[in-house]
This record gives sequence, C-alpha cells and structure tokens, in this order.
Amino acid sequence: MLEMHGTTVQAQQPPASATIANRNTAESGLDGKQHSWAWSDEEVREAGVGFWPQYRGPMGDGQAAQGCDPPIQWSEEKNVQWRVSILGKAWSSPVVWGDRIWLTNASQDGLTMSVMAIDRNTGKVLIDRPVFTNTATQKDYHEFNSYGSPTPVCDAEHVYVTFGAYGTAALNPKDGSTLWERRDLPCNHYRGAGASPILYGNLLIFAMDGFDYQYLVALDKRTGQTVWKQDRDIQYGTDDGDWKKAYSTPHVIEVGGKIQLISPAAKAVIAYDPQTGRELWKVRYEEHSSAIRPLFDGKHLFISSGFSKAKLLSIRPDGEGDVTDSHVVWQATRAIGCKPSPVFLGGRICSLEDRGVLTAMDSTTGEIVWQKRLGGDFSSSPVVAANRFYCFDEQGRSHVVDADGNILAENSLDSGCLASPAIVGNDLIVRTRTSLYCIRNK
Repeated sequence: MLEMHGTTVQAQQPPASATIANRNTAESGLDGKQHSWAWSDEEVREAGVGFWPQYRGPMGDGQAAQGCDPPIQWSEEKNVQWRVSILGKAWSSPVVWGDRIWLTNASQDGLTMSVMAIDRNTGKVLIDRPVFTNTATQKDYHEFNSYGSPTPVCDAEHVYVTFGAYGTAALNPKDGSTLWERRDLPCNHYRGAGASPILYGNLLIFAMDGFDYQYLVALDKRTGQTVWKQDRDIQYGTDDGDWKKAYSTPHVIEVGGKIQLISPAAKAVIAYDPQTGRELWKVRYEEHSSAIRPLFDGKHLFISSGFSKAKLLSIRPDGEGDVTDSHVVWQATRAIGCKPSPVFLGGRICSLEDRGVLTAMDSTTGEIVWQKRLGGDFSSSPVVAANRFYCFDEQGRSHVVDADGNILAENSLDSGCLASPAIVGNDLIVRTRTSLYCIRNK
C-alpha cells in the first residue's frame, strides 16, 4: 500500500472488474469534437498556432502541423530563444496550449509531484506548484525512470496530469489549481509509471499496467468519476508481475466507421470500444514493457512490441477476437525501437532504435528502404516537421535527418533528453534532463 496524504475530491471508486456505463455518443461528449475526437474547432482556434496538446502532438503521431519550420541548427549559443532551468527529475514531455507550455515535474525522492506553466514567448515561469505530496513511494523504483514520466494532456478548460498510482488530477489552466483529483486507482508500477493519458470526448483514458494490476480506466474529464474500467484479458504465461508491466499511451482510430481504442500492453496489443471498454480484438506477441504510442495510416496499425527485443508489427485492425494468426500483415525485427515511438515520413514507417539506428521501411511490406546509424542512446521519440526528422539522444546530441536518410545537422545541448520535443509554429520546445528550451531561428 502507498502511504500518502493530501486532500482528495470524492469520486466514484473503480470497480473490481469491468463495468460499463450506458452512454451513447452524445452522452460521451463526442458532438462537436472534430479533432481526434478530443477537441472542437473552436478549441483549436483558441489555441491557435500553440496546439501541441498531448503526448506526440496534435494527432498523437509525432507530426507537426503543416507549415511548421523549426531550425535545423542550434547550440547553447545559437538559435536558443530562451532556456529555463528545471529542478527535480521528470521525463514527461512538454505540451502546448496557446502561449503556455505545460509540463509535470517531481522531486528526486518522489515525495513532491508538481506542475509547471511557462510562457512560450518569454520563458517566464508562470506556475510552479505541487499537485501531490507523498509520505512514501513504491518499492523497486527503477533509477532510469522518474516520478514524473507521464505527459499531460490539455483542452480549453483543463490541464490533466497523472503520476500513475500516486494520483491523477484536472487543473485550472489559469492558475494551476486542482479542480478534481483521484488517488484511489491501484497499481504497483514496480519500475515507475510511464503511460500518458489521452482525451476522447468527455473521457480521460489511460492504462495502468503494473506488477499487480493491469487495466485501462476511463474517467469523466469533468468530474473525475470512473465511467468504465477494463481489466486486461491476457495470458501472460507467468506469475511474475515484472513481465506484465507496460508504459504505452493508447491511441484512438476509426476503422470501417467504428471507433477503436488501441492499447499496447505486455504480451499483446488490444483494441477496445472507447465508450464502454469492451474488448474488440487482440494480437499476441512475446515481448513485455511496451512503451510506444501506436501509429495508423488509415488501413494498417503499426505497433512496437517492447522489450527485450522489439518487433514492429503491421496489423489489419478490422478483426474480432484473437486475430494473431490472421491479421498480422508483416513484422520486422531489425533495429526496432523499444522506447522511441515510430513515425511516418515520406510515405514510409520509420523506427528509431534505442542505440541510435534510424530505419525507414516500406509500410506495405516492411522491407528496409534505408538505415542511418546516428549513435548514442535514445529514449526520446522522434518528431517530424518540414519533411525532416528531429531526434534527441540521452547524451545531449540531436540529429536532423531528411526523408532520404541524409543527416542535415548534428547539434548539441548541455544535457540529454528522455522527454520527446514539441513543435509549434517555428518553435522547437525541448526538455532535457536539466532545462526547458525554446529553439527558434534568430
């Protein structure tokens, strides 16, 4: 049990197994959500150019909006608009709404978990306040991870943050104050939390794949109450919870006019009905600790299976039940990233392997088109803008690579990245181990 303290807004307790609220499309708040079933046209207009509201950007795929053109070259002395030192240790990625950059933070010991808002134009820290305080943390915490790894998600009215089992909250974007919070969702993360939340209509959805419990939960984003909770139905083949963990962020897609929630876990990727949590189909694999966000090209779903040696799977997402033997179109095993999420560029599916090999594959066959060895160690996921890859390693180097695998620039900052960058307009927002940067052509 976690020993924690803090005021908790009363919210519905999660059920022990899957329960489903009877909600139709209107009741789930999908009316008027034209952008990824999460944001209305009015909200997107309000955010303006500053629209990077979730992990992996507007569409959850690492792609910057059309017309974005961040710098190709930078250093501590070149094209840095501003730099803000960030105390503590947290690997969550920055998100942007309008002129505010939001990120979570945590103390080295995990006893304080906080949120920060920074002015995108000036670098001024507008908000820096604790969200949760703890009197103890979970055992078996892995030093490589942080106590603030899940990335926030925003809409026009709230900023939503989660620290896994330590707590989830909706914050007022004006002052960072807590509007509701949940501290009763159980999970022994064992190596630390990592899965980021997403929005679907009026639902805030995230995965809790730990040593003891493995489930998805959907909360009413307005109240924090549980709408549904679905336990994983996976044959793990072991009683050792270390092989049941995962860190993946779910992704919503549309297939044949029906919406699916795609959620990679240990040993399987599962599709659910996002309104109810009902399982639709699954594909099994041998790997565990999946940490990526899936990609979808309109016909095929692409997921990286995780540790110890990741595979990249191309899946037809139109089946029912266990479709492992019938719906896997191809799988690739060479130089596939375990932690960095894949991206699309130039009509190809591209994977950044943790040890620095960038591979472009034909998305229809999985055949390798080109490979480029960047070197370094990578946890940060690549992002794409202006037909270019932006890749940041853990040692402080970054690489800008074009769609044909040509290295356009190698840059360096004082510290390395585990967070993934954001791109809004011509700004590259980069969180390193020690600082937050706005990189912009001067």
